[in-house]
Amino acid sequence: MITGLVAELDRADGVARAAATARALAAVFDSHAGKENDLVLPLLAADPDVSLAALLDEMHADLSAPRPAAEDAEGLPQACGSGHACGCGGDEPGLPELDARSVPHAIRHATILGALSAVPPTGGLVLLAPHDPLPLLRQIDERWPGRFVVEYRDRGPGTWRLAFTRPAA
Repeated sequence: MITGLVAELDRADGVARAAATARALAAVFDSHAGKENDLVLPLLAADPDVSLAALLDEMHADLSAPRPAAEDAEGLPQACGSGHACGCGGDEPGLPELDARSVPHAIRHATILGALSAVPPTGGLVLLAPHDPLPLLRQIDERWPGRFVVEYRDRGPGTWRLAFTRPAA
C-alpha cells in the first residue's frame, strides 16, 4: 500500500491531489510504524537471539545511512568517551541524553526502548520527553521489571527530563 501511494504521489497532477495522496501516505505510514512499534519491536526485543543493534545496523546499510563510528564487541554503539568519533561535539560528563521530542511519534517508544536495551549495568540515560511519559514508564516496567531506577529531573511544562539508571547486575 505504501509503495502504491508513493507511485500515486509521483503521478499526482495538481497540488490538491498531491496533498490528498501525501496525507493518505502519512496515515498509512503512521499505522504501519505503530504496528512495528507496538507489535514487532517488542517481540524482537524480547527474543534473546535477536540483536536490535544488528538490525539497526542492517537498516542503516539498506538505507545507505551513516553507521555509528565506534562499536563495542557486540556491535553496539559505544558511549561517548575519550577518542570517540560519534560527532556529538564533545565528551559531556554524566549520562548521555536522548531527546525524544524530535523523534516522530510513530517510532518514539521503539527508539527509546532500543536505547534503553543498550544501557549496561551501572549505566544510564537521560530522556527528554514532550510530556510526562507515564504510558512509556508502564511499558518499560512490563518489559524489564525493576531493571531501571527512574528519577524525574524536570517536570514540564514543555520538557520532562527523566534519568534512567541500571544498578549493578
